[in-house]
Amino acid sequence: MKLTWFGGTTMRVHIGGAMLVIDAAGAPAGIDRTELVSGADRQLSFADLDGLDAIDPARWAPRKVPALIDESDLPAVAVYREGDTAILLDAVGEQPLLIVTGQIERMGRWAANGVVVVAGASEALPGLAANVLERLGPKLIAVAGPEAAVDAVILRVKDELHGTGLMALEPGLALEV
Repeated sequence: MKLTWFGGTTMRVHIGGAMLVIDAAGAPAGIDRTELVSGADRQLSFADLDGLDAIDPARWAPRKVPALIDESDLPAVAVYREGDTAILLDAVGEQPLLIVTGQIERMGRWAANGVVVVAGASEALPGLAANVLERLGPKLIAVAGPEAAVDAVILRVKDELHGTGLMALEPGLALEV
């Protein structure tokens, strides 16, 4: 899985052999939108989650590796929504990726192996990261925000990580997970 954050909630995700672009319309000035979405298998937007299947995060589980005879029937990446504040990407053989822009509820055991990106308004990121740690305890939290917001996240959660990795996403630079 490879994550490239461009600013705000705009990012490109390579997962399960597919490339997804999230919130391309909100790309910051200086980002060529045509180049951003070029080659994308799918575009998603937090402003329009209605077309995505909703999940019950307490009962959802990642898809299992199918038998070879069934493999062609599955999409490379399944995309779900959790309320209006989270997009879940599920690719067989990879950790679930949850992109969060608002408070979330407790999720199932799958979350302990997940990767979570917290994105959105800079002032909200410390609270979002703390909420994710409390509710999920994921393998990794990636913070999509400016340096000052990342510093605030670190100050807020540094004593609560208990084995959860914490990474800062830099605008335009890819992070391979």
